[in-house]
Amino acid sequence: MVNKKKGVIGILTGGGDVPGLNPAIRAVTIRALREGYQVVGIRRGWGGLVDIIRDKNADNSNNYQFLTEEIVNRAGRTGGTFLHTSRTKPSSVKKSSVPAHLKDAYSEEKNDLTPEILKNLDFLGVDSLIPIGGDDTLSYGVRLYQEGFKVIAIPKTMDNDVPGTDYCIGFSTCVTRTISLTNSLRTIAGSHERILVLEVFGRYAGYTAMLPTMAGAANRCVIPEFKFNIEHLTELLIKDRRANPSNYSVLLISEGAMYEGGEMVFADRTTDAYGHAKLGGIGDLVSSQIKEISPKFNDGKAVDVVNQKLGYMVRGGDPDAVDSIAPMAFGNLALDLLLKGIHGRLVVLKNGRYDNVPLDVVTATKKVISVPQFYDTERYRPIYENFEMKPLFIMTSEL
Repeated sequence: MVNKKKGVIGILTGGGDVPGLNPAIRAVTIRALREGYQVVGIRRGWGGLVDIIRDKNADNSNNYQFLTEEIVNRAGRTGGTFLHTSRTKPSSVKKSSVPAHLKDAYSEEKNDLTPEILKNLDFLGVDSLIPIGGDDTLSYGVRLYQEGFKVIAIPKTMDNDVPGTDYCIGFSTCVTRTISLTNSLRTIAGSHERILVLEVFGRYAGYTAMLPTMAGAANRCVIPEFKFNIEHLTELLIKDRRANPSNYSVLLISEGAMYEGGEMVFADRTTDAYGHAKLGGIGDLVSSQIKEISPKFNDGKAVDVVNQKLGYMVRGGDPDAVDSIAPMAFGNLALDLLLKGIHGRLVVLKNGRYDNVPLDVVTATKKVISVPQFYDTERYRPIYENFEMKPLFIMTSEL
């Protein structure tokens, strides 16, 4: 379908958007073009590959585009992903989401469209694929590699929970935004002498709550890796408030945090293509309970709570310095491997050095905070000791 030079490299972004995706696309594209390759940008993550109609007369412009230096340079300084994204999982497509031209062949409630994906990649002339995403997006990259396709993956998620790497694209900007927004909102809590409760992203891992707290943005944080006691939490926050000259305190709570004896709190019962129910609401519940319990630790007087979900505000806008530099390095690392004929790898930042590891690490393990190493379970805050030889962002999945 295309006029090949050295070959054709496909690139896509899947899952949630974060600042740093466009710099990664730019790095891959510019290096690849200068090495003599063509680059195809797949639109809407795996969704763009699912929807392709293998007919030279079909209009597939909504599913892919050929990338040039002009296109990627224009987008490379901005946040989000100009290729768009989705949470499509080709190995498990719901019957209602199967493209119209495939409905006769795939009519089960869940359908594995991998054979179509492989044919569509061949139709586009793509020789190698570079997916950029979190463990859900990259887990399908593992599947394609197991099917014999050439895949090199780049880790992205502001939760920073892709196994095998200390750093994922989007994390630094998320921490930067969280600190900034918390510092903006603390003036409100201080003016009204309240407790400030901020819910942040983090389904299974508490990195986005821990790092801002460690940097001084909050008094306490509650994370998915350790179930909390609401009375003890309230007592700590009341003590923090009393010790503060402005008479307020701050809590960061991960969306996946759980009460003692409880489970995750969901916004509703719908699920995405990866089977994840939409989280949200733990901040609301905790806020109301803190106010209800607060008189017990505050001489019988209730303390009002300022409650805010930071949500998409921490993943919007332009990338910070780290999320401009690391994606550039990741993109060039991916091309280094491809030029050497090496595939089935995940480019990583490990112990302060760029490297690569086997791609199947994505599906072989989980990356969460080591509670004994990093989290004080009595004080509900990070442990501030033993920093020698730790990487830039302190907490890794190494136990």
